[in-house]
Amino acid sequence: MTKNLQDIVYGVHPIIELLKAGKRKIYTLYTTKPEPKAFAEIAPLLKPHTQIQYVKKEVLDKMVGNTDHQSLVGVTSPFVFRSKFFDSKQSPFLVMLDSIQDARNLGAIIRSSYCTGADGLIICQRGAAPLNAAAIKASAGLAEHSQIYQAPSASAAVEELKKAGYNIYLAALGGEDVTKVEFKKPLCIVIGNEGQGISKSILNSGQKVMLPQLRPDISYNASVAAGILLFLAAHQQGKI
Repeated sequence: MTKNLQDIVYGVHPIIELLKAGKRKIYTLYTTKPEPKAFAEIAPLLKPHTQIQYVKKEVLDKMVGNTDHQSLVGVTSPFVFRSKFFDSKQSPFLVMLDSIQDARNLGAIIRSSYCTGADGLIICQRGAAPLNAAAIKASAGLAEHSQIYQAPSASAAVEELKKAGYNIYLAALGGEDVTKVEFKKPLCIVIGNEGQGISKSILNSGQKVMLPQLRPDISYNASVAAGILLFLAAHQQGKI
């Protein structure tokens, strides 16, 4: 299979954060006339070689498959993933996403990870949403500043975590009340699939933790649960 040499990024914040991060290039920026107000903030960040194409809004709708582009679509180089696994001394606070299938949840968790000072994220390729333009939009572009490692599967990721000496905390029903948990460094918080939760293959790979909730037959949205868990862990660790 030939690797895709170009990606699409859309929306004000994703375009701005991509340019600020400087990890990849925008080859062509598509926008409308008159230009959106945010273009005044974006223009000084563009490289001299960046092409600017003015098109109708309907063209942008077709390019991204929705109307959420805010009149800004960039054709870019591919997202830059981390090539080496994390060192527990340099990156003591990680987040692992186990088969998150909704791109918006993926992006929202990346956003929360960045805001709570997580040192990096692990995403699993098998059965999971790709880090595409919709996910980057949901991250408000903060994926561009994040250290993200792709593992082939949840089991492979857990093996890497254990080798590196991380304490693993799995968000799962029936786990210990997370408000009473003392997180120990280096740590990795694992967020499971929206419907099935943590994969059975890794369910006994660490300490199960759970957010208290009103009734046992309901649950938090995956990205909301992740945000709360990461805040609690980060606050305890003095990250925020």
